[in-house]
Amino acid sequence: MDHPSKTVSESRTVMTDLVFPPDTNHLHTIFGGKVMAHVDKIACIAAMRHCRRAVVTVSSDSFDFLAPIKTGEAINLEAYVTWVHKTSMEVFVKVESENLLTAERRLTARAYLTFIALDDEGKPTTVPQVIPETDEEKSQYEHAEERYHIRKKRRAEKVHNDAK
Repeated sequence: MDHPSKTVSESRTVMTDLVFPPDTNHLHTIFGGKVMAHVDKIACIAAMRHCRRAVVTVSSDSFDFLAPIKTGEAINLEAYVTWVHKTSMEVFVKVESENLLTAERRLTARAYLTFIALDDEGKPTTVPQVIPETDEEKSQYEHAEERYHIRKKRRAEKVHNDAK
């Protein structure tokens, strides 16, 4: 099935939440697992916006925590599809903290996730190609195939090692 291509901006998704004490650890910073759940959720939304299909997470790559987010700060997430293969989509997620009193923002995490689109029977189905527009989108698009091959190689090595 041939799908019309879509721009990166058509999948762009933004989410903001406030960090409360139950969301934090003994250091009064948000639990890493809570951040990961937010990242998976927003990436899923971006992937579904791109293909307008149900999707499943296949991998979470390069999940880098760069700085903590403290109680009382906002967590801001932005996600968009950077590249597609036949049935899979790579989604980039950027996480920032925001001090709501001073407006100071800082990059706190970034990740790439891969999703597979599913048809009505739950089988992988083709997805539209993606068209990068901005310099940042073009740069991520240009390096995405390399990231794809690294993921594929890592997965093959894991399957091989697990079979031993």
